Amino acid sequence: MSTVSGAARIAVLSSLPFAVLAQAPLDEAVITATRTQVPVDELTVPYFAIDRDTIERSLASDVGELLRTHAGIELARAGGPGQPVSLFTRGTDSNHTVVLIDGVRVNPGTIGSPALQNIAPETVQRIEVVKGPRSTLYGSDAIGGVVNVITHAGAARGLAAYASGARYGSHAAGLGGGWRLGEAGGVGFAVDWRESAGFPTRTGATQDRGYDKLTINLAGDYAPSETVSLRARAWRAAGNTEYSTTVFDPVTYAPRLAPVDQDFGNASYALETVWKPRAQIDVRVALTRIEDRIDQNQDGNGLAAPPHDFLRTDRDGLEVQTNLRLHSSDELTLGAFLTREDTASLSYGTHYAARTRVDQFFAQNRFSHGPHSLVTALGLVDHEAFGHEPTWNAEYGITFPSATRVTLGAGRAFRAPDSTDLYGYGGNPRLAPEVSRQVEAGVRQPLGAHHSVYANAWRNDIDDLVEFVFDPVTYNGHNENVGRARIEGVELGYAYAGTTWRTRLEASLQNPRNRDTDERLLRRARENYVLAVERTAGRLALGADITRATSRYDVAFPANVRLGGYTLVNVMARYAVTPRWSVQARIDNAFDEAYTLVSGYNTMRRSVLVATRLALQ
Repeated sequence: MSTVSGAARIAVLSSLPFAVLAQAPLDEAVITATRTQVPVDELTVPYFAIDRDTIERSLASDVGELLRTHAGIELARAGGPGQPVSLFTRGTDSNHTVVLIDGVRVNPGTIGSPALQNIAPETVQRIEVVKGPRSTLYGSDAIGGVVNVITHAGAARGLAAYASGARYGSHAAGLGGGWRLGEAGGVGFAVDWRESAGFPTRTGATQDRGYDKLTINLAGDYAPSETVSLRARAWRAAGNTEYSTTVFDPVTYAPRLAPVDQDFGNASYALETVWKPRAQIDVRVALTRIEDRIDQNQDGNGLAAPPHDFLRTDRDGLEVQTNLRLHSSDELTLGAFLTREDTASLSYGTHYAARTRVDQFFAQNRFSHGPHSLVTALGLVDHEAFGHEPTWNAEYGITFPSATRVTLGAGRAFRAPDSTDLYGYGGNPRLAPEVSRQVEAGVRQPLGAHHSVYANAWRNDIDDLVEFVFDPVTYNGHNENVGRARIEGVELGYAYAGTTWRTRLEASLQNPRNRDTDERLLRRARENYVLAVERTAGRLALGADITRATSRYDVAFPANVRLGGYTLVNVMARYAVTPRWSVQARIDNAFDEAYTLVSGYNTMRRSVLVATRLALQ
């Protein structure tokens, strides 16, 4: 909902890239990598960002669609619009990436994987993605990386609206704005509504299954003095998702697909204050809360009678972080996060309710001098379910006179078993955390004023993976820490940023293997490629992104099934009719390729979307 006005808006529309380039501007500051502001040219970890203009141009339906066109990111969607999305970062499991909304962790305590499909891009200002182990700073699940979704309401200015329509009866509309209230404060809001009739989610089904969703984002900030500032953020999405499930006839026990639906609700709240008693010290204190709800409106047999399955997570947190600038080139950060989590579930006839205490502490030192950058960090998590878990990170970067940037890093991360692992069907309260050890090396090189290349190589060993162990004698089973994995990979990228042309080419080559069976990990390809191109000419911007994934494997009975590779081509156009009014169009899956992301589930065929945006003031 950009509100740039006059000739400046036309200039912005004609000069910005369609896709985020492989390297961010060197004067950009990044927060997610170290929980402090760090210039991009001092980063010691792989990172990319997606800015507001890219989000607006993308016309993406959810955050997952924004992430999928970047190296090291794979998605698996169980059906069409609004259906669950699984995120695989650098070949790790779908519950091995921490997702934050305004810095607040939103991974639920019941199933681990956050509901990316419920985060509407129109309520997002910016997304920062850091790849690699980050449990020292963010706790459980940060084995593959961290995705920080920064909402739009706090940055909105003026008033803007948009509307869109697409195939499958898909419609969206929104309104947002923000105003400064004097020099000391401001408020903002963003509202997004979406619905879709969808298409049959399961292969063999004939009934369309869609969704509807309403998202509200509110923000406010106030600085009563030069040393104290206050900030509040609220984000909430709620709606209904339809899908199909397998049920069995109570008489013949024959299986069939039946239409079902579920209500959902996700929320993230944060109230924080920053106190700066001296120029070299700042203290941040935040109260946070997240809510995650799923309520199935039919019981497990597909009949409209209770009891209905459900999932619940409520997590309250207190965060305290102190930054001490010991020297112009040396910064020490100390932090503590105290959380209390309530989870409850009814699924497949198994019910549980649990309360979990997790306390996390960390110390980080960031040193930068001339061409050298060094980051070291130690962390300790005290988890009520399994005790203490230590973590660490060590990263070094050096920039040579040729502007070549070389980085080396290593770290230890973990994933705590969620409540379903511990107490759900097959639950085992004696489970230990999954633990990873990762090493990495990277290089970035600008080539003149417009070109740049980069390469990253890593190896990640993960032990004590939680797996369901089936007993063929008793026809029962339970969870055990018996899995081991090794993921080795290389990411390569090239970017060109000229006056009228922008290009980004990336490749991710990886080998995610089960170390015991030597089989490839499910739903992960060996090779992924991305090409994003944009051409601007005055008020008109044209672009395309092409993604290519090689074959993957997925679970099926009686043996795993091979899913073929695919190539998807999306084409976009945007035209500034006036300084305040623009129209857009997007063709998804332009060549109407038939492909599968999850075995037994359909994917979207060719779809045309049109949209318009208007800056009201």
